[in-house]
Amino acid sequence: MEKLKGAIAVFLGASSFGILSTFVKKAYGQGLTLGEVTGIQVLFGMLILWLIFIAIKLFSVTTFQSSTKKSSWIKILISGTSTGLVSVLYYKCVQLVPASLAIVLLMQYIWIGVVIEFIFFKAKPSKNNLIGIGIVLIATLLATGLIEKGLKDLNLTGVLFGLLAATAYSVFMIVNGRVGNDYHPVQKSAIMVTGSCILIFTLFPPNYLFNGQFDANFLYFGLILSLFGTVIPPLLFAYGLPKTGFSLGGILSSAELPVATCMSYFILHESVSFIQWIGVLLILGTVIWLNAAKHSTH
Repeated sequence: MEKLKGAIAVFLGASSFGILSTFVKKAYGQGLTLGEVTGIQVLFGMLILWLIFIAIKLFSVTTFQSSTKKSSWIKILISGTSTGLVSVLYYKCVQLVPASLAIVLLMQYIWIGVVIEFIFFKAKPSKNNLIGIGIVLIATLLATGLIEKGLKDLNLTGVLFGLLAATAYSVFMIVNGRVGNDYHPVQKSAIMVTGSCILIFTLFPPNYLFNGQFDANFLYFGLILSLFGTVIPPLLFAYGLPKTGFSLGGILSSAELPVATCMSYFILHESVSFIQWIGVLLILGTVIWLNAAKHSTH
């Protein structure tokens, strides 16, 4: 039963990430800019996470008595800038290409992370990883519509931002697994989002908070994007992953891809061809296979 609860939590956390691109598109449709969308997400997310952390600290003292902090919170703060970078690059990609394409580009972290670990940590990729990379690259050609439409209908600037977002996401995942693991998950998330907030407010000064521009749209999209992008997923992953294990968790977290594609198709009414669906399913299948293979070797 505990494993089932954990699996549901991880699935819902990944699904939360999956709906983000649809609401970002809707926010752009209401006239919000890249700086405003990213800014209100991290601001609201930071405030909510710190409030949750304070509440936990007040009502669950024992949680912190058994936790001895060893690493510097400054490292966590700096590592949090990678999440801010992901938001800026990914949401810029969403601005330039269909949401269904943007999520496919973000999923390239699957092979980019392997390359980064090989270059910087000398972690040699397994045979399964190399096969998986090959399948993902072929599936990406299908999922982006490149084979059907060619380059003429593809916004190459948007593709570049998508690949940069995938690279930043890979860095975030690598760093997140190595920094601040001796902190309470909510506290770690709050510090990381604070670092993200500092980065985004440096890139895009939040003038809208003081010039009377802040209205109901900012409040609406700020709450939705922060809850589904910054607050809910980390909390659900923190609860679910210890119960499922990281292999099953990795499989369930891939729900982000089909959820984002379905949202863009049904809500935004974007065109997703049969061949593109095949590409999406191939990428999804590869993620499941790689995590299942990893589980069988342990």
